[in-house]
Amino acid sequence: MRCLAPHPAGSYLSEPQGSSQCATMELGPPEGGYLELLNSDADPLCLYHIYDQMDLAGEEEIELYSEPDTDTINCDQFSRLLCDMEGDEETREAYANIAELDQYVFQDSQLEGLSKDIFKHIGPDEVIGDSMEMPAEVGQKSQKRPFPEELPADLKHWKPAEPPTVVTGSFLVGPVSSSSTLPCLPLPALFNQEPASGRMRLEETDQMPMPSSSSSSSLSCLNLPEGPVQFVPTVSTLPQGLWQISGTGTGVSSIFIYHGEVPQASQVPPPSGLTVHGLPTSPDRPGSTSPFAPSATDLPSMPEPALTSRANATEHKTSPTQCQAAGEVSNKLPKWPEPVEQFYHSLQDTYQAEPAGPDGILMEVDLVQARLERSSSKSLERELATPDWAERQLAQGGLAEGLLAAKERRRTRETQVIAMLGKAGQGKSYWAGAVSRAWACGRLPQYDFVFSVPCHCLNRPGDVYRLQDLLFSLGPRPLVAADEVFSHIVKRPDRVLLILDAFEELEAQDGFLHSTCGPAPAEPCSLRGLLAGLFQKKLLRGCTLLLTARPRGRLVQSLSKADALFELSGFSMEQAQAYVMRYFECSGMTEHQDRALALLRDRPFLLSHSHSPTLCRAVCQLSEALLELGEEAELPSTLTGLYVGLLGRAALSGPPGALAELAKLAWELGRRHQSTIQEDQFPSADVRTWAMAKGLVQHPPGATESELAFSSFLLQCFLGALWLTLSGEIKDKELPQYLALTPRKKRPYDNWLEGVPRFLTGLIFQPRARCLGALVGPSATALADRKQKVLARYLKRLQPGTLRARQLLELLHCAHEAEEAGIWQHVVQELPARLSFLGTRLTPPDAHVLGKALEAAGQDFSLDLRSTGIDPSGLGSLVGLSCVTHFRAALSDTVALWESLRQHGETELLQAAEEKFTIEPFKAKSLKDVEDLEKLVQTQRTRSSSEDTAGELPAVRDLKKLEFALGPISGPQAFPKLVRILTAFSSLQHLDLDALSENKIGDEGVSQLSATFPQLKSLETLNLSQNSITDLGAYKLAEGLPSLAASLLRLSLYNNCICDMGAESLARVLPDMVSLRVMDVQYNKFTAAGAQQLAASLRKCPHVETLAMWTPTIPFSVQEHLQQQDSRISLR
Repeated sequence: MRCLAPHPAGSYLSEPQGSSQCATMELGPPEGGYLELLNSDADPLCLYHIYDQMDLAGEEEIELYSEPDTDTINCDQFSRLLCDMEGDEETREAYANIAELDQYVFQDSQLEGLSKDIFKHIGPDEVIGDSMEMPAEVGQKSQKRPFPEELPADLKHWKPAEPPTVVTGSFLVGPVSSSSTLPCLPLPALFNQEPASGRMRLEETDQMPMPSSSSSSSLSCLNLPEGPVQFVPTVSTLPQGLWQISGTGTGVSSIFIYHGEVPQASQVPPPSGLTVHGLPTSPDRPGSTSPFAPSATDLPSMPEPALTSRANATEHKTSPTQCQAAGEVSNKLPKWPEPVEQFYHSLQDTYQAEPAGPDGILMEVDLVQARLERSSSKSLERELATPDWAERQLAQGGLAEGLLAAKERRRTRETQVIAMLGKAGQGKSYWAGAVSRAWACGRLPQYDFVFSVPCHCLNRPGDVYRLQDLLFSLGPRPLVAADEVFSHIVKRPDRVLLILDAFEELEAQDGFLHSTCGPAPAEPCSLRGLLAGLFQKKLLRGCTLLLTARPRGRLVQSLSKADALFELSGFSMEQAQAYVMRYFECSGMTEHQDRALALLRDRPFLLSHSHSPTLCRAVCQLSEALLELGEEAELPSTLTGLYVGLLGRAALSGPPGALAELAKLAWELGRRHQSTIQEDQFPSADVRTWAMAKGLVQHPPGATESELAFSSFLLQCFLGALWLTLSGEIKDKELPQYLALTPRKKRPYDNWLEGVPRFLTGLIFQPRARCLGALVGPSATALADRKQKVLARYLKRLQPGTLRARQLLELLHCAHEAEEAGIWQHVVQELPARLSFLGTRLTPPDAHVLGKALEAAGQDFSLDLRSTGIDPSGLGSLVGLSCVTHFRAALSDTVALWESLRQHGETELLQAAEEKFTIEPFKAKSLKDVEDLEKLVQTQRTRSSSEDTAGELPAVRDLKKLEFALGPISGPQAFPKLVRILTAFSSLQHLDLDALSENKIGDEGVSQLSATFPQLKSLETLNLSQNSITDLGAYKLAEGLPSLAASLLRLSLYNNCICDMGAESLARVLPDMVSLRVMDVQYNKFTAAGAQQLAASLRKCPHVETLAMWTPTIPFSVQEHLQQQDSRISLR
């Protein structure tokens, strides 16, 4: 579509940066596409003059080509294209993505200068375009290209504007189109500015009455400048406002391009002299200010949102008030259809209600960014990484900021998968509910709709489900939604958040990323097919999927491709105590708050377990029951005793055998990885009624009336262990395998009920009267006596020193739950003196039970606590034990511990922690390792009591081996930092600067290192292999080596770039190295001349045992001859 505009005789625009006018160019019709013209030196105005002279007679018959070099689109073709966009989603998306490259074109430096010159005289209220935000008093939105859903419903009858009307002298104004759907700034809003100096005023105007029109648009008179005027009405979908363009010598005084309603005659302001320097619009590009703007066929697929965002296109300055008003308008969502609005509010009401009583207690816990790593160098399986406490990356700003940051990092129109991981009882389901409530309260504005679906509702057979069913029918409460609502959601999937809670309960959930799925949104399929389509980004593409799950088994492998991983860290010690106070406040028992806290503090083991919200609530429930009985109450010291206390009175008041039947059901469901109970699975209606009345089972969110679930996962684990204790179906020889202390291939099940081993040993070994007998009575405990003997024999045959770290911790927990002196003594006395938990996560309960075992062992221990994620309180408790003589932990965690002890004035513990800490041997694998080591040295230098003694620093005085393996990128950056602190390691014997990926410290690094040799009096091994050392570095090294003559035994310069001059430097210093025994210079670049110099120097060094100097640059015959002369020369 072409705009009628005057033919410019030359450039009427001043050049950017004050340059002279463009020279007039005589050009023929340009060849190629517009993208080629961007790189040419052609004058845009001259090219526009050429295009304007093209014959437009046959334009109606030109077809729409798809080649990028063809530009023949006209008005009718543009209309048909919009119709195709509405009918086909892919076509609409492809065309909708044009604007990103269009924006790139407009950011060209030449065009940017032009735009600055054009609009520099226009006030903030006068700037009109698709980037303009309307003032608040106007009450209308800025004019932008509409979204596909905002186009007229009946596109078949949609037509472009009528052909333009051209008049001279006077101007006839009429409505441009009755199909305009977007509001535009009224004409008075543009003409309300005072005339600027040097501008032409309106001297002679005519007022003409306007005839009536069928469009029902208001008519008015318009004051026009003297001279010919052209009025160009535009298509209603074009992002144009009202432009006044003038230029001398054109024969036309002004051009107006306007669409929308014109103002009433009463609103016309006084004449004004506002003019803008001439700017021709580009042929076939409505709204474009450049003839170089590419056509639709020139552009690749670009995202839809780019067409509606040009916030930075204008160059003028705006006042703060206008900026605020513009932001309010731009953030305002387009008006939705009435059914969509109603559904939106009903969805808000669904999630807005907060649980009452103790269920509504929400504590804000840390949200930690998680990552997956390989479980071992020989395995391809991934597991959740365990960062050190100080290295944890917390999600800044909480939930809302975390989701917003993740949304901004994703690619446009791409589905984003976010996983929230955590152990059972960490509060993942409560957190998912908090996400829904946060959206309902307006704290997640980036989403229009949030759907939360518990995954236990998705294990349903059948192939009759559609995407509507997943969104509307399977949530906590079925929602009624019209087809118009679903159509609206599908059009804007990037504004949808879908929460899948308890994802591990789905059957075969690890296969969703590999299932074949390609149904259309309206095509029925199985629920598994729908989920596979979502994860494979074929359904609702562009939405956000938020999963909550336990990081177990194959599920972790499926989440390796997730866009973001987070982990719930649980309660801190302070948060657990705050939860207890709020629990009794919500229960109306504020008088028992202090007493309940005292009970919990008297049981450090239960206090450590209170980092789990589920267990913290269980402790509160038992404390509430005990405090109602009297003042002599006290909490049990084990988890088994905790759940026995919770279920004891309920079991005695139930039907005969009800607890045993419920325990069997819990075990059978756990074997199938399920926690949901169907109504017909209960042995009787009485058992079902009793279990619901006692709170053992309940209706989960989103479940049908016939579905129930255990109140907590740990309760199901306890009931499963109770069934193993009471059942005669389990053979005695099979019972030890359920403790999960043996390799996985020998276990009869996969330990999905991970709490069973600890509860099993507790139920079998604890005294019958206060444990198993309190649940099922004395008569039902006969089988437990026989099983007790089997497990005792098995546990006493175990050798704790042969178990892995995770299995050793599980054994300690089982022995603690058993409360049997013989088993406990056997386990703690067999503990090895050197205990390494490297890479094994240590939770607060793990740290507590480990400290208790070390105290009872009666021997000294050395602990390796690196990469365990142990919290500061747990680290401090273990370090403070007198039986712990040495420990290793992350440098950052250790420094933080020392700082905390210093602030609290615990001088004795601080001194002990400094003396016990060791870093031998130390391997720096990252820049952070070097920085932590530097901080450690600086901290110790300021705190050390032996500061007067040079080099005697408590944390580093015993370091004998230091490895540096950062690679070619980080190595040269970090090595200077390492050199600055090397002199602190006075006992250093082995310095290894070799890495498989090459550190490449270069000659500069060798020069810096050589300067420290006088202080490294104990250095025996120096490995400088693969560091890109040349002759200059060899010369610097030779200058510093005499300082190590009395201590250095081994020197390696393997695989460097040393030539003959470097070999000569080394040969000169070799006789001075009286303690040197082995020297390796293989794979360098010296020739036979350098080899002969080294061989000659070797004859003067009887103390040297081996000189390895094979290199491909030396002829083999020469090397063989030298070896025959001196057998100490090695060619291997």
